[in-house]
Amino acid sequence: MTQHEYISIAIAIILGLAITRLLHTVAMIIRAHDRVVFHWSSAVWAFSVMLYILQFWWVGWGLRAVENWTFQNFIVLVFGCTFLYGAAEMALSTPSDDVYDMRLQSQQLGRLSALSMLLYFLVGPYVNIVMYNNAVLPSVAVPSAGILLMLLTIFIPSRFTLWSLLFVTYSVGILFLTV
Repeated sequence: MTQHEYISIAIAIILGLAITRLLHTVAMIIRAHDRVVFHWSSAVWAFSVMLYILQFWWVGWGLRAVENWTFQNFIVLVFGCTFLYGAAEMALSTPSDDVYDMRLQSQQLGRLSALSMLLYFLVGPYVNIVMYNNAVLPSVAVPSAGILLMLLTIFIPSRFTLWSLLFVTYSVGILFLTV
């Protein structure tokens, strides 16, 4: 077993839990549909988080070329996955017995999801520069746009609808750059 295979097991477990958590919450919302006030922006946000989980899993395959793994590299990747898990956990909240307004919940807990994504975007430059040996400027500039968007989401939650549209647009752009 190579180091990449060994390390990717921990990454796969965390990312798998993130996907499971997000899909489980979607199923709970569907089951409680009669008490749910649906809003597309919450669904778009959750979809964007799912795209990042899948994107991280996908680009992880490229790390098989890394020959000298360090514990620091491993920890950075585990933290990155953990931040994605946090974003997935907070992207949609579990409906309660009362009426569940998705947009209102997203304006509240969505800020925590955005905080987790912000921390995830801080991991990207390390991976791109240190592990992939990519150029510094694009490795810092591209995540900076995501960081700015997450800061806007955290500090101006009343504009969550706009931020979720920008987030999905940014997410699709990142997919085209990395896949």
